Amino acid sequence: MNFESVLMMLGGIGMFLYGMKLMGSSLESAAGARMEKILERLTSNKAKGVALGAGVTAVIQSSAATIIMVVGFLNAGILKLAQGVPVIMGANIGTTITAQILRMGDINGDNFLLMMLKPSSFAPILIVISAFIMLMSKRQSLKDKMGIFMGLGILFMGMTLMENSFAPLAESEEFGKVFTLFENPFLGVAVGMAVTVLLQSSSASVGVLQATASTGVVTFAMAAPIAIGCNLGKCVTVLLASVGVNKDAKRAVTIDVTMCVLGSALFLLAIYIYQAVIGFDFWNDTVNRGSVANFHTLFNVVIAIVFLPFINLLIAISKKVVKDKEGYSKMDQELAMLDPRFFDTPNVALEQCRKVINIMCDTGRESFNIAYGLVEKYDEKQREIIDENEAFLDKTETVLGEYIVHITERSLSAKQNIFATELLHTVGDMERIGDHVDNLAEEAELMHNDGVKYSDESMEEFSYLKAAINEVLEMTSRAYETEDVSAVLKVEALEEIVDDMVDAMKINHATRLKEGKCTVERGVSFIEMLTDIERISDHCNNVCQHLLQRLNGQELSTHDRKHENEEEQKAFDELYAFYHEKFLKPIE
Repeated sequence: MNFESVLMMLGGIGMFLYGMKLMGSSLESAAGARMEKILERLTSNKAKGVALGAGVTAVIQSSAATIIMVVGFLNAGILKLAQGVPVIMGANIGTTITAQILRMGDINGDNFLLMMLKPSSFAPILIVISAFIMLMSKRQSLKDKMGIFMGLGILFMGMTLMENSFAPLAESEEFGKVFTLFENPFLGVAVGMAVTVLLQSSSASVGVLQATASTGVVTFAMAAPIAIGCNLGKCVTVLLASVGVNKDAKRAVTIDVTMCVLGSALFLLAIYIYQAVIGFDFWNDTVNRGSVANFHTLFNVVIAIVFLPFINLLIAISKKVVKDKEGYSKMDQELAMLDPRFFDTPNVALEQCRKVINIMCDTGRESFNIAYGLVEKYDEKQREIIDENEAFLDKTETVLGEYIVHITERSLSAKQNIFATELLHTVGDMERIGDHVDNLAEEAELMHNDGVKYSDESMEEFSYLKAAINEVLEMTSRAYETEDVSAVLKVEALEEIVDDMVDAMKINHATRLKEGKCTVERGVSFIEMLTDIERISDHCNNVCQHLLQRLNGQELSTHDRKHENEEEQKAFDELYAFYHEKFLKPIE
């Protein structure tokens, strides 16, 4: 093997890895956050979990990436351990799809249509067509789809380069002699593991084995231990993913490594005992790409079948290895959702940010209701809950902001960039809602210390305003959680109602001052609270406006939007009239 062949082999490996990465990232972008939502909806059905794990891995072309994603979900508390283990089993099966695709290189024949099915024939065509469309198209969704085919073409071109670099070795007696050393199962497994660790992909290392098999000198006795070693090698990547995660995530990694190591040992023991006692007819026969792909798939399917009935036992063993410690605080549990392991799948990372923002919204609503209760009857313990919530919102704003910035450092699509920008705006609005609620609590504390109380008329007006703000916060949470456009329109109408309610309450307050029903001291506090409450509804409206702009694929703007058509304006007017009757009319 001369220097030129070595360069060709390295270039082929590079193209193979890049093609696999491009295909997986394009598929992930095209799929959006659906993969995460599918994983979250797992039931106790173990077979379904295996199928979903295999499907997701077939999409992103990396079992290690899927397992790391599951580890992240476990760390965030999204999945339970019993749900995550079947997905991990399925991920190990899904990773074999790449080898099955590459077996098409074995196609032979003079028929034109048959020859076009060979990767060396259709790969250049895939690259040319997809590159042309990607350069000409302005639609990101179409570019993502073409990226899938571009990645597939580059992957096959890399495979062809590797095969061409190995071709001269077919006539080399020295190469044949060296490769016979790999009939030793320990050496074969070690080589397979080393290649996977080096390439950081078991799919890629099996692809290299398939390329080597194209020389016609690799026998089943040589290929079997190497293929098993390729599977074992990905455990290193998964083990690295267990650093800094919670106990369930560590247990999942422990289970995966246990299955790989124990499964490999049992599989090797079974085939070598059978070979020694009875013997395989094909043991010394040469293998091709298809033979390697089939063995790779068989190994992972058998491992899943063997261990699937023992999931509860595996979980019990993992709990013995990784013992329970003191749990996380509420703040740590929520922020654990922002796992850096999701950075390589930006859609998933962005979805995690959206979930944390929903928690911020719920926290703000809880604090608002407590703060209103403090106006009626001050309670120091309830005041402490607001302080804790405010600390959570402040810390979350900082952590989320840093997390989103790290996401934007990746190569994002235009749609993902708009999403990230919207998240940054929204987290700021959510934190400001917390600040205004904290101001309300401070006013309530001052009133308590000074012995100030509002009149019955003021408190009755406040009860309607409280109900309106509660509905604004609820609709904002619903709009953001479900991306419900109709809820956005309701928030718009409610925000105007709240503005009008505040104006009406200020007029009523001025009347009470003139009539001597209210003191100046109570009046200043009253106006301060009205201002903070009005700001809460303003920030809710900001959140919904940015959400709507993102859903419409628009650049984010702080300008108030205009209703696009008469039908939308009519719907808005009807909502305003409804909320006017419900909240504003009783205090006018």
